[in-house]
Amino acid sequence: MSGKRGACREQAENRLYRLDPKPDLDNANVGIYHTQHIFLCCLFTDMFGRTCPFSFSGFVHGCSPYDTRSESQVYNQRKGAKIMLGTCLDQVRTFVPLVHNITNYVTVNDVANILLACGGSPIMSDEPEDVADITSICGGLNLNIGTLNQRSIEGMFRAGHRAKELQHPILLDPVGAGASALRTNTALRIMDELQPTVIRGNISEIKTLAFGSGTTKGVDADVADAVTDETLDSAVAFVKDFAKKSHAIIAITGAIDLVSDGDKCYVIRNGRPEMGKITGTGCQLSGMMTAFITANPDNKLEAAAAAVAAMGLAGEIGWSHMQEFEGNSTYRNRIIDAICNMTGDILNQGAKYEVR
Repeated sequence: MSGKRGACREQAENRLYRLDPKPDLDNANVGIYHTQHIFLCCLFTDMFGRTCPFSFSGFVHGCSPYDTRSESQVYNQRKGAKIMLGTCLDQVRTFVPLVHNITNYVTVNDVANILLACGGSPIMSDEPEDVADITSICGGLNLNIGTLNQRSIEGMFRAGHRAKELQHPILLDPVGAGASALRTNTALRIMDELQPTVIRGNISEIKTLAFGSGTTKGVDADVADAVTDETLDSAVAFVKDFAKKSHAIIAITGAIDLVSDGDKCYVIRNGRPEMGKITGTGCQLSGMMTAFITANPDNKLEAAAAAVAAMGLAGEIGWSHMQEFEGNSTYRNRIIDAICNMTGDILNQGAKYEVR
């Protein structure tokens, strides 16, 4: 029996040793994990002292010969990422986090739908007498200042203080910060009093919070602030510095997305320029990101990056299904559909990012 046991073990080990987990940077097709099926056999002794064969059929991660991403993408993804981004999406679908949204009324329906699509559960309430109770039964709080009024501002702070007491993650989306004194001052006050877990906005909104004032094109980023390949190094340094000073994860979205906790920065390149023609993709992302960080309490940075990559990838997938006669309204729905049908494996394969 010992000979059979040794033969089985040697056969299994030989199979495993062929799966080199280290990236081979001389081969651009090596380095991305995929699932490979293995069959292990061994022997065990049952309760009556009899030696019996035992088999295990399972999956291990190996290197896909079909990956076409560049060497730098392959290496940086595996070197800097704490976990695979698709795991964060899978966690949302497993735990179905309930997210309290105080968001703007332009996009409230889309925010609710994309939360359902990603596996979360939405609830909307901004009434000051209602929000503390609602936040108490939720796992995370999404604060979006896109259509401020005095009632919603009071509701945000009541809900925020309750979420803070319960140690729930809070996301701030400072829509239009820099466009008006009310928006800017409200966002700065939320930062000061509630210490949000994540702040997600465009580059102009984030610069306004960092410097106390700024310029925006309404609720869109100022062209002069755009993150480009030429300005990427300085933008990464800026977002890391602001994340450290604010003690929050900072997510800047645009043509190139940046997500940082002050130590690491995810540089994400998913998405389509046509997404800018749809009202509310940023608001939807904030709702979805709140679900991701709620379902991944030990990996909030990776969760925030996963939400950004998922939204951008959904834009790519949705656009690939567009017909010649269809426009931005259909595109909005196709993005939500792409999120609904996305799996962790799809996200892992489609995410385009590096970690700096």
